[in-house]
Amino acid sequence: MKITSTHPSNSRKKNPSAARLLAKTTDSSSYAQAGVNVALGNRVKAGIGNIVRQTHGAEVLGGIGGFGGLFQPDFKKRKIKKPVLVSSTDGVGTKLKIAFATGRHDTIGADLVNHCINDILVTGAEPLFFLDYIAAETLSPKTVRSILSGLSRACKAASCALIGGETAQMPGLYHPGEYDLAGTIVGVADRKQLLDGSRVKVGDVLIGLASNGLHTNGYTLARHVLFETMHLKLSSKIQGLSTTLEKELLKVHRSYLPEFKSIAGLGTALLHAAAHITGGGLIDNLPRVLPKNCDAFIDSNAWKVPAIFKLMCHGGNIDPLEMYRVFNMGIGMVFVVPSKEATAIAKKLRGKIIGKIIAGHGEVQLEPAQQLIHEE
Repeated sequence: MKITSTHPSNSRKKNPSAARLLAKTTDSSSYAQAGVNVALGNRVKAGIGNIVRQTHGAEVLGGIGGFGGLFQPDFKKRKIKKPVLVSSTDGVGTKLKIAFATGRHDTIGADLVNHCINDILVTGAEPLFFLDYIAAETLSPKTVRSILSGLSRACKAASCALIGGETAQMPGLYHPGEYDLAGTIVGVADRKQLLDGSRVKVGDVLIGLASNGLHTNGYTLARHVLFETMHLKLSSKIQGLSTTLEKELLKVHRSYLPEFKSIAGLGTALLHAAAHITGGGLIDNLPRVLPKNCDAFIDSNAWKVPAIFKLMCHGGNIDPLEMYRVFNMGIGMVFVVPSKEATAIAKKLRGKIIGKIIAGHGEVQLEPAQQLIHEE
């Protein structure tokens, strides 16, 4: 991991006068007075080594603290003949505000990693390595370690190496106690297994894999409705929710890598396309993998919409169609598969058949969207 800081030049140690001058300058701590604590940055760096190294395997070269992370992929061992690297960069949006309000920072890193994993697996890629970016007014070693523990935990679960990153002190840019978090993932796919939507055809079936909540999208609207309109508190226990609002909103974004590997193990021909349902919901994300001559028909009665979404829809008086454009509505990933194998695949993945591919113009037909407004 790389820490933004400055370091005295070792070459000056041979000159006593220069050394005294440097000591005087350092003691006056002009940089610290400006808001950047170099010593604190060094303490943060010293405390993260073991956390990061837990994700390293034989493909990681070099140690921590270099100018760049080194990774030598073993494509032969991975049984990849024509490797194609796939990359993605993302953040976790205003879900960070929930972490700030609760003081819990051990889940937000896992949110970030899992979101990025899902974004590349829909192209047919599995993760290789990850890099993070943390920026704050000032660094809290405890908070940084907590964030990194989540990053490390999710990377380790996905056999993805955390090989580097940036942790920056930026006084005047962020509010005290707040930070920004982003990450970049690089994965690999065999060229013949790339998913680009070209395999999708009329008659294919849509299998929806459940989300466990909001994941990392729609938190700006969610916070407005829950806290400003409905005047709820993070400690509130809501009828229909099995936990407090705090725990509901901090549920870690689910990774669908295990399901992807499971279907890939059945044969590459069984997965025609995949869509990660993030910001834009089913309505805006499925068209990204549809040919121009196909529509995705979705039966919104095919799965049970989680209580948190119904709470926001009713409490905020939000149009149901807008809900499906902002939130995942209980479906975090959609696999497009051949109709003959759809039932078996859905059973194996514990998914739901939520629709099918029909002739059209590359759009989503959601029926009936209004069902959300009716109480069960």
